[in-house]
Amino acid sequence: MNFTPSQRVCGLGAVMLVALTICSRHFSDRGGPYFMITLAVAAVAYLLAVREFFINSKFPRHVLVIGLAFCALWQMAFLRLSPGNNDDIHRYVWDGRIQRLGYNPYLVIPSNPAVQTLHTAETRTLNNPDLPSPYPPGAQLFFRAVTAIHESVFAMKVTLVFCAWAIVFLLLDLARLTEKGAHLVLVYAWNPLLAIEVAGSGHIDIVGALFLVISAVALARRWRAVAAAALALSIAVKFLPLVLLPLYWKRIRIRDAVLGVIILALIYMPFLDHGRIPIGSIGAYVQGFRFNGPIFAALDHLLPPAVLVGLALLVGLAIATVLSRAKSIPLTDSFAWPMAASLFFAPAIFPWYLLWLLPFLTSSSTLLIVIWTVSILLTYIQWHLSKVSGAWGALPAWVMLLEYGCLAIAAAFRVIRRTRLPAQSSLPTGREQ
Repeated sequence: MNFTPSQRVCGLGAVMLVALTICSRHFSDRGGPYFMITLAVAAVAYLLAVREFFINSKFPRHVLVIGLAFCALWQMAFLRLSPGNNDDIHRYVWDGRIQRLGYNPYLVIPSNPAVQTLHTAETRTLNNPDLPSPYPPGAQLFFRAVTAIHESVFAMKVTLVFCAWAIVFLLLDLARLTEKGAHLVLVYAWNPLLAIEVAGSGHIDIVGALFLVISAVALARRWRAVAAAALALSIAVKFLPLVLLPLYWKRIRIRDAVLGVIILALIYMPFLDHGRIPIGSIGAYVQGFRFNGPIFAALDHLLPPAVLVGLALLVGLAIATVLSRAKSIPLTDSFAWPMAASLFFAPAIFPWYLLWLLPFLTSSSTLLIVIWTVSILLTYIQWHLSKVSGAWGALPAWVMLLEYGCLAIAAAFRVIRRTRLPAQSSLPTGREQ
């Protein structure tokens, strides 16, 4: 029986709904056998759906509606769950809480006996309690705003899911402006990372991605001041979008850039310590945090960590510079590659870091990044291993081999296919003979 593309996509969405719903029931054992098996089923269905999205230019409107309904259902399955006891979201609540109590999160050490009375049941289990906050001021202001409304992990997760859905509607507007199929929004909405790392664990990266999408939409509408302001807000959440600065060259005016710098400075001002720019535990992160970063690990013994972080920044800037001159590449696609390249050189590459890339995977030119957002799911095995052993250890080499081996194979396949296509197109047809 031959199914239409719409029927295939709806069928794959139904498979994802069942798989991710079952996966959510094993969320407390992330990386465990049942979690990984059901997640693998969802991941395969997602990749097959992405193939349909990229090879078909249009789908009926009901496919998008059904697809977003599926997405809402499996996100609800994860949203109702409690995140892990030491997930980052507990730090978010702590940072927001102590700001409201009049403390600077870059100066307060959560494990300090002097501040133990400030903790709640949800903040006592935050990770890395011997370090001050590593999150930039934009993220800090977000934490404060959410905890001012309701101080809980659940409130933080709900707000982050709201941000994820705001991106959906912005992407629909961007698709209309760029004359792309609205169904491509499902490449973003259906990615399993969105369900696990936003609805499940709750990570601030989705807020930075939201501001970045706002900036992209503003560029498409030629709202240059808004684009610069939104980019500044995105950088204030995490520093990754810095690598995109070359893409804004000649797309915004000098006064727009100045506006962005002013906004960034104003966001930092409340956290200044005797005139010093706050960095929190960023230095400790660069010096000691290592996870799933193959290039950084290979060069770690040859160059200082700060130099390697600078290299990651330079690689992203270089790719953005090249893409800024390539008029044939859509701007949204250009956003994905510099950030992906910079992350590839990072000392730690956690799955939620790739949330920044999801909104900009809108064509087959970003297929390798799509595959990476799926292959990185293998790293959840480390969560299960740490639960069994009682300590966070090094990511097994075979996991990294599988994760990046999938990328290497996919890249090789694309290169071979591209080299064969010109040769095949030059062969004479039967009529020409």
